[in-house]
Amino acid sequence: MSDMTQVTDDAIAERLYGGSYKTIKRYVDILASCGVEWGLIGPREVDRLWERHILNSAALASLIPQGSRVADVGSGAGLPGIPLSILRPDLEITLIEPMLRRSNFLTEAVDELDLAGRVSIVRDRAEDAGISADVVVSRAVAKLGTLVGWTAGLFGQNGCLLALKGQSAEEEVVKAKKELSKRHLSAEVLLVRADPSSEVTRAVRVCRSENA
Repeated sequence: MSDMTQVTDDAIAERLYGGSYKTIKRYVDILASCGVEWGLIGPREVDRLWERHILNSAALASLIPQGSRVADVGSGAGLPGIPLSILRPDLEITLIEPMLRRSNFLTEAVDELDLAGRVSIVRDRAEDAGISADVVVSRAVAKLGTLVGWTAGLFGQNGCLLALKGQSAEEEVVKAKKELSKRHLSAEVLLVRADPSSEVTRAVRVCRSENA
């Protein structure tokens, strides 16, 4: 990515986050340093953190109702949960991560960013986490069919799963048809942006079928 594009993405984030920009910038700094050192972010991703990680995660914000309880499954380095929590302080977010190293990173990052009051961390697998949420979010965790199996028990009748996906989103929905039908769920691919100037993000929204 060119320096010009990087500055543009940074500027978009500054406009988007407003008074919380210093916090999201600090998070980017953490990802670029500790995130790389701990093996959670690839070195080649450092120049693309704003576009591919922050703005990509923030694109889900427009799909989440005010005051929702949000579970970020397989949170890893805190994506998309931490960018969402900084952008949307109205949300109550639980970061679910089974790996010790990653959950330790999340604990340190949440503390350093002063998010502990509204972000909690559960070290467990999604299917064993024992929590309920209005919205489950996920990024780069598993194919849709597998992800649905892991997360269907986390969101209620009126809740949903929002899975960030790439170009294969439509194909994954087709391949997950059997799993979705078995659980009386429906899925749709949505094209969303964090900001009118940012890149399009594909999100698969999975909800209970109306005739379930």
